[in-house]
Amino acid sequence: MEARKKSTSTIALVIILALVVIGVFALRAGHSKTPVAPPAVRSTAVVIESNSFTSINSVTPNNNIVINGDVAYLTGMSLFHYDDKLNLVENKDLGTIRVSKNLSRDFQVTYTINPGRFWSDGTPITAVDLLLSHVTQSSAFAKSAGLPDPSNSAVTPAFDSGLYGAVYDKHVVGIPTVSTDLMSMTVKYDASIPDYIINGVNLTLPVHALEELAVGKSVLGTAAENVAATSKFLSDVQTKNTSALKAMGKVYSTGYDGATISSATNPLLLVVNGAYYIKSVDSGAITLIANPKYNSGPPLSGINTMVIKQGIADGSPSAQALANGDADIYQGQPTADAVAQLRGIKTVTVTTTSSYAYEHIELRLAGTGGAVYNGPFAVSGGQKSADLRKAFLLAYPRAEIVAKLLQPINPNTVVLGSVVYFPGNPLYDHVAGLNGTAQYTVGTQEARNATALALVRKWYPNAGSGTTPISINLLWGSPGNTRRASEAALIIPAEAAVGFKVTAPATAGWGGKLASPLYDAHFFIFDQTANPQDAQICGTFQATGGSNYTGINDPVIEKACTALQAGTLPIATVNALRLKIEQAVSKSAFFLGIFQNPQVTAYKSQISGIIAAPLSPSLFWNFWSWHF
Repeated sequence: MEARKKSTSTIALVIILALVVIGVFALRAGHSKTPVAPPAVRSTAVVIESNSFTSINSVTPNNNIVINGDVAYLTGMSLFHYDDKLNLVENKDLGTIRVSKNLSRDFQVTYTINPGRFWSDGTPITAVDLLLSHVTQSSAFAKSAGLPDPSNSAVTPAFDSGLYGAVYDKHVVGIPTVSTDLMSMTVKYDASIPDYIINGVNLTLPVHALEELAVGKSVLGTAAENVAATSKFLSDVQTKNTSALKAMGKVYSTGYDGATISSATNPLLLVVNGAYYIKSVDSGAITLIANPKYNSGPPLSGINTMVIKQGIADGSPSAQALANGDADIYQGQPTADAVAQLRGIKTVTVTTTSSYAYEHIELRLAGTGGAVYNGPFAVSGGQKSADLRKAFLLAYPRAEIVAKLLQPINPNTVVLGSVVYFPGNPLYDHVAGLNGTAQYTVGTQEARNATALALVRKWYPNAGSGTTPISINLLWGSPGNTRRASEAALIIPAEAAVGFKVTAPATAGWGGKLASPLYDAHFFIFDQTANPQDAQICGTFQATGGSNYTGINDPVIEKACTALQAGTLPIATVNALRLKIEQAVSKSAFFLGIFQNPQVTAYKSQISGIIAAPLSPSLFWNFWSWHF
């Protein structure tokens, strides 16, 4: 929500460095030949990514971008994943999830880690490691432990996670119970939890390393020290040790950030349980090496080194890298010209599908994370700001963007009428006709511009005709994202026609700036989930939602989300509540879908196992199957 973010948003490419060993024929007497050694099997894959890596911890709001999430997926094996058919697959190599009690007000889920599973430093993985997920999701725990209240948007949580305010936070009761053997953890809820697997806890960071980092250690601990640190984490949580938790929260929130990783990096930051560990990160590439301790998921099929080239533009540079043999795999947001270029490479397979992700424009209503926003779109501006927001959205050139930039890639791409249901869903047309978005598509763009200009001239009589009295700072993405640069180029003159002077430069590290009050608007991709009950809609529009970058706080939305998160509901009720939320969003005129993201994947024919999935991590979801 990457960015897309996950941002949104939230998207990575692989390049393969390989030396092919060619057998040399040597002639003997009698013209016989020596046996020829078979070509060496390549084991290094390299992926291209337009965005840049910013943090090992992709769960913090400022680092919730796709490239960070992809690296986290490669280095950290969790309890479940989605496959390319949108099936939720439990990772039984790592552990199991089961409902252990199912009463109306006493719903319990037990998570069990399989014995003999290890972090990369050899430390056993236990259910205590799962307890960190509770600490980073429960507002009640934070408050009871003397930490800042995550439900208060004016403060930053001690553990700056984007997971507060969701289903888990609303319904968890007390602190989860860890079994005496430390291998199982049971979570109690006050209601039956919809989609309890994805809305529950998961394995994230190693708690022993977090404890050691918090006290200033910079070398890997001994086996005994690591076990002791795990035990201390359990005690710190159970006793609500405020000082220890604050110290760990500081590490969790910022200690994993950084665009460079080398041999000088604190090795405690690099402890993982996934198939790969990070060897290095620099401005050019992220190098990942097979983890010899890995036993938390499916075994690798042959890719022992993964190299992600970062900051490579989505247009011709990415296509040229594949054509030159410098890269093996690409997935991103290319221009139509780049797609044509990719399709012209004989050694490359290109697929185009629709992902469960959507581009959108959002306007800031209020500050988030304690910041104050008093710009032209602020709700504090009353009717004036409301008129300006509506005018901006009316003039936004969605149809032009789709026609010029998206349809040459996928001719079936349409202007998006819902941010919950995608075209092809039986409910899409029905919802799009009722949610209020039709006002931004009805008639011609010229007619919508006239309406927009009239709204602006209520407050700025001389707006238009070359006069742009309203300055808007628009945030959209990194310099390498060619397609978004093209979008920005279409937006600037379109909005100028109705009085808005839009400034929209490419911005490195844009994901960390979404909360900044310096920006009045953002456009980027949000990744959708596989239709859980709250359909990610609450994470985006609820006041405490982890992907709420606009500052929306609407009583209609709050009430609907409370209902969606209160327990499993009939599908008709779920759909009705989702519609109410979309209607409230349209009424406030601050958020509008643009298009469902066409997903372009290109890869060298020599590599097998590449199957793009509609959900993040689309490219990497089955990386363990890749091989040459």
